[in-house]
Amino acid sequence: MNLLVRPTDVGDSAEAQQLSITPESAGWQHVGFYWRELLAGNSYTHVGDGREQCLVVMAGRVDVQVSAPEQEQHFVGIGGRATVFDGPPHAVYAPAGATITISTHPQTDRAEIALCSAPRRPEAPLLPARHIAPEQIDYEVRGQTTNVRHVYNILPETEPADNLLVVEVITPSGCWSSYPPHKHDSATPDEETALEEVYFYKTNPPQGFAFQRVYTDDASLDETVAPQTNDAVLVPRGYHPVGAPHGYDIYYLNVMAGDERKWIFRNDPKHEWIVKRG
Repeated sequence: MNLLVRPTDVGDSAEAQQLSITPESAGWQHVGFYWRELLAGNSYTHVGDGREQCLVVMAGRVDVQVSAPEQEQHFVGIGGRATVFDGPPHAVYAPAGATITISTHPQTDRAEIALCSAPRRPEAPLLPARHIAPEQIDYEVRGQTTNVRHVYNILPETEPADNLLVVEVITPSGCWSSYPPHKHDSATPDEETALEEVYFYKTNPPQGFAFQRVYTDDASLDETVAPQTNDAVLVPRGYHPVGAPHGYDIYYLNVMAGDERKWIFRNDPKHEWIVKRG
């Protein structure tokens, strides 16, 4: 199974790239992900088709129009950070079935956007579109020493959504993340939830790379990949630790979704001692 997804040029342009993951291309049921660069004067429109969406403005400024049943919202000039390493993002939540149009703001020469999506739960009410400002995003530091990472919870389970969980993580040079190795691929009440997951990567400096291993207890899946800037890694099941080589800070955008909107994970028992040691 090929877990590493690389970007491609947008149409005939070598100046801008895009990356697309659909449930069909990934071979799963829930998570969709789309990233692209927008040059000055460019726009991109996506129809939700029964899927809720979370737009993350990765760099630059954009104008956003969300058209949904009985509501239309405009968000002008959102974003502003130069890179993903420059603090928390701006984001926009769009309800299931909404059409979302993203355009570069007149004061921006270039922007980067990521669209995360998941299917609507049939019983869930349609939520209003909303702008998620940086000051609304919870920040936390997890781990310590060479296991430290900086987390921006864009759309955690405590915030309203049907299915999506969205988070940004920065792992400093020489540190490990998603560590000890953990998984969330089985529905075990109060012990573990089954969530598909995408990791989308950036490195600082941008010519760097990360290491990610994805493996199961029975070794039916055991792959190690080296994602670079603008690459994505699929995690359909299994444990999935990340390593940041010396000299390179690693950023990833996590998108998760499943049958239950809760992030309950299980550490690999072989490495549980790391947690108990503290």
